[in-house]
Amino acid sequence: MRSGTVRAWSRVHTWSSLISTVFLLMLCVTGLPLVFAHEIDEVLLHQDWSPTHADGRRLDLDQVLDAALARHPGDVPTFMSFDTDRPVVNVTSRAPDAPAGAYNFQPIDQTSGEAAPLVAGHPVMEFILQLHTDLFLGLGGMLFLGLMGLMLLVAVVSGVVLYAPFMRRLPFGTIRAERSARTRWLDWHNLLGIVTVAWVVVVGATGVVNTLAVPIIAHWKDTALADLAAAYDGPVALDERASLDAAVDRAREALPGMTLQFVAFPGSDYSTDNHYAVFFHGDTPVTTHLITPALIDARTGELAAVAPMPWYVKALSLSQPLHFGDYGGLGLKIVWAVLDLITIVILGSGLYLWIVRRRRAR
Repeated sequence: MRSGTVRAWSRVHTWSSLISTVFLLMLCVTGLPLVFAHEIDEVLLHQDWSPTHADGRRLDLDQVLDAALARHPGDVPTFMSFDTDRPVVNVTSRAPDAPAGAYNFQPIDQTSGEAAPLVAGHPVMEFILQLHTDLFLGLGGMLFLGLMGLMLLVAVVSGVVLYAPFMRRLPFGTIRAERSARTRWLDWHNLLGIVTVAWVVVVGATGVVNTLAVPIIAHWKDTALADLAAAYDGPVALDERASLDAAVDRAREALPGMTLQFVAFPGSDYSTDNHYAVFFHGDTPVTTHLITPALIDARTGELAAVAPMPWYVKALSLSQPLHFGDYGGLGLKIVWAVLDLITIVILGSGLYLWIVRRRRAR
C-alpha cells in the first residue's frame, strides 16, 4: 500500500474514532449492566407472590380487560401482554387526551382480576437503558447514536485496512514490552482491536439497526397494513368492538403451534384503527424473537389477514437481543461482558495514543 493511501486511511480512522469515542465509551459503560439486566432486576426486585386462586379457573381476556380499565376509567386500551412465569396479564392503556408516551400499565391476576405486583425494571436500570437508547432525547437521540454507530463501523474498517501493512513488520500478537509506553499501548490497541473486530462489527451494526426502530415500525405500518386500513371508513368505536377473547382464539386457529406474545389494540402503534393485532412467536432461541401477527377485524371478530413481518422488521427483531447477547443464556452474556470491557480498553487506548501524538507534534 502506498504511503499516501496509508495516510488517508489513517486520517479516516483517527477522525471517525475521535468523533465517536466519547459516546461509544458511554454506550460501552452503560451497556455492561444492561447485558445482565434480567439477572439484576431479579435480584433487586424479587417479590414473593402467588395468585389468589392458583388452581382455579382463569378469567377470560375480556374480563381481565374490564378489571384493568375499571381502575382507570375513561382510558383506551393499547396493549396487552402476558407473563411467562405467572398467571398475570399486563394491560397498557392511556387517557384519550394524554400526551404522547403517557401510559398506564396495570398487571392483573388472571385468577381473580385483582391487581398483581408490578414487575418492571429497577429505576437505576431504567435510567441506564434510557441513556443507552436515546440520551433522553427521544427519536433524535436514537438517530444521533445510530450515526455514532456508523462512525464506529468506519473506524473498524479503516483500522483493519491499516492493520494489514502493520502485520507485515511484526509477528501476530507481538507486544514490544521493551519500548516506550506509547508503543506498548499501540501494540495492545492493534492486537485487541483485530481480535474483537467481528464482535464489534456485530454489536455496532445491530446497535445502528436498533436506533431505527421507530421509523422501521412506522414504515411497516404505513405500507404492509395500508391496504387493510383503506377498507374502512373510520376507526372502530370502543362499544363496537368484538370480543377480545374470541379474537385471540381466532388468531390461535390461524397460527397453530405458536406462542401468544401480546395484543395490540385498534389505534395503537402496532395495529390499524380497525383491527386487533395478535402477535405470536416461536419456541426456539431464535424464533422466540421472530413475531408474526394475525389481524382480526375488531368489528366482526373475523380473521382479516396473517401478516408475516417483512425482512427489515425481522432484522430489527433479531438485532435487539443479539446486541445484548440475549440468545445463549448466562454464558454468552459473560462473553459479551468481557468483550465489552476489552472494547473500553481499545477506545481508551486509542484516545491516549492520539493525545500523546498531539503532544509530540506540538
